[in-house]
Amino acid sequence: MFVENADSEACTILSPAPMAGRAGHKAFIHSFCGWAFYLLCALVVASLLAGCGPKPEFSRSGPIAEWPAYGGDPGGMKYSPLDQVRPENVNDLEVAWIYHHGDFSDGEGEFARTSFQATPLVVDGTIYFCTAFARVIALEAATGREKWTFDPDLKARRGEGPYPLTCRGVAYWSGPETAGSESLTCKARILTGTRDSELIALDAATGRPCSDFGVDGRVSLREGMGSAEPWEYYPTSPPVVVGEVVVVGALVADQLRVDAPSGVVRAFDVVTGELKWAWDPVPPNWKPNPARPAGKGRYQAGTPNVWAPMSVDTQRGLVFVPTGNPATDSYAAGRHGLDYFGSSVVALDAKTGVRIWHFQTVHHDVWDYDVASQPALFQSAQVGGGRPAVAQATKMGHIFLLDRETGDPLYPVEERSVPQGGAVPGESLSRTQPFPTHPPPLQPGQITAETAWGFTPFDRSDCRERIKGLRSEGIFTPPSLQGSIQFPGSAGGANWGGVAIDPVRDRLYVNQNRMPMVVRLIPRNEFAGLDPGSVVYPDELYPARGTPYAVQRGSLLSAFGAPCIAPPWGTLTSVDLRTGEVLWEVPLGTTRDQAPFPLWFSFGAPNLGGPIATASGLVIIGATTDRYIRAFEAETGEEIWRARLPFTANATPVTYRLDSSGRQFVVISSGGHGWSEPGDALVAFALPEPRRSLSD
Repeated sequence: MFVENADSEACTILSPAPMAGRAGHKAFIHSFCGWAFYLLCALVVASLLAGCGPKPEFSRSGPIAEWPAYGGDPGGMKYSPLDQVRPENVNDLEVAWIYHHGDFSDGEGEFARTSFQATPLVVDGTIYFCTAFARVIALEAATGREKWTFDPDLKARRGEGPYPLTCRGVAYWSGPETAGSESLTCKARILTGTRDSELIALDAATGRPCSDFGVDGRVSLREGMGSAEPWEYYPTSPPVVVGEVVVVGALVADQLRVDAPSGVVRAFDVVTGELKWAWDPVPPNWKPNPARPAGKGRYQAGTPNVWAPMSVDTQRGLVFVPTGNPATDSYAAGRHGLDYFGSSVVALDAKTGVRIWHFQTVHHDVWDYDVASQPALFQSAQVGGGRPAVAQATKMGHIFLLDRETGDPLYPVEERSVPQGGAVPGESLSRTQPFPTHPPPLQPGQITAETAWGFTPFDRSDCRERIKGLRSEGIFTPPSLQGSIQFPGSAGGANWGGVAIDPVRDRLYVNQNRMPMVVRLIPRNEFAGLDPGSVVYPDELYPARGTPYAVQRGSLLSAFGAPCIAPPWGTLTSVDLRTGEVLWEVPLGTTRDQAPFPLWFSFGAPNLGGPIATASGLVIIGATTDRYIRAFEAETGEEIWRARLPFTANATPVTYRLDSSGRQFVVISSGGHGWSEPGDALVAFALPEPRRSLSD
């Protein structure tokens, strides 16, 4: 069993299964501890065995709920009304079942490296999810037994490109019971995007393609896009369904070329696959500039894309899309206004694709601070005057609370002066950037040589010297020829895991990274003769073709491989949405599985994946570089449960309860990331059925 908690391990290790009653316990203690330490050991074992009796009966009353959308609901709050699993019994959770789908690769063989990041859907007692090889699988939600699988025969699974293979989720649609609906080939559908740039509709009951959708159940997303490598353009996040359309965006590879594929967002008829609208994020009244390639497709090349999860307001018929950067990410001088919609949250009319409003979180973004998190829709009488709201988390550690109907901030947002020094000639920087005040920024300030950190004096001295050689004027220090510290780094702050919102307590929970990076622009002539092995921060090296500079980017680490800032390096934070106050902040993760024993410290860890919140007062999250799923007490931030997993869980968990007599399940994808071993496990936890004590 992969569960690791003190009570269950004590029962497993110390309970003398062949013996019963007091005599058996006494004989066990004698043999295990020895007579000299009989009394001490008896006390220790007695305290451990106290937790090994019958488990308390969990409540059979309470709500029933599934997980029908990526964020739990179409608006992405990641909140469940379930309360069977509570702070007082969460430590009794045990593995209910594990499903291994087999689709994983370490990148050393025929296929690219994989990362299993799917957040499953749970609808009508069935779990639906996708694998890194784009297979879609349906399981019985109560048992984990396989119901069906669909294999799209993914072509683009080879080792080309910089990104691991991944698929973060699917969407569900059920047709209304109307006249003529009986003629539908699939009355309920699973919609999924693939690395082959296809949108596929499957029968939710059988897994067979819906023949009336596109061509044999498939729609090509390459149509009108121009030429691009298979790994350069494809969806990674799930599509969303609103009314009778399915809306999809896509990843566009960073930092490669100014004429990158368009970031167009498109909507297709959910039954026929017919294109209903396309929102090409070019500025109003914009005319292509001769100095910027237009691309060879129907849509404008190099526009901001939408790779992160989207949200839906079903009542108002709105789709909320978080946008990335126009190409290329680290140099804005050649954009000619094309970053008008960059690094923004945009509200689109779901029927027409017409923009209703947009709010830009970064002006002229040259930090790759694209909006990576799903917009979270909520409404509270005590937040923003009761207006329907959007909470948008960002990589900078900013949470913007916006009016859902207008995009206006619910609380003051200040335009503050930001660093300008070190920018390359001709760069087009904004002199100010927007900063929220409610809540205030959730990331610490400037990194200096005086604040350098290390495990040892040598480590600290090495970091100090590295920082002295770099530009570091605080957040929004522009990329430079010298090399600039970017903090937060391009992984965040918050990333695609986003936030969870408890609408009863008016609390927001967000996990963040605190890992600085170094960004350096390399003149084109220098880049042409560069030996990649000679760069100081060699994590990432990008050509940025069509600009005067290539881009070098990497983590700010000491010679020992330790971050140059004091921990925590990953956090989980609770915010009171009514006051904007940070209620608590705790380290998230340990150095285990990255550092050798005994260097396992609770310093927080880099994290990708998101939290969920429950009505019982729990915040549940995986996300870290160690192989754990954890539960935190929502009021205090205390970690009150964790379970060991077969692989890291860089995904968002789900929770569900299927009927009034059933158990509440917590399920998470455990499948690794670029920094950890790839895997293929979907792990389900639940409270145990009551069992007899040892003395019965």
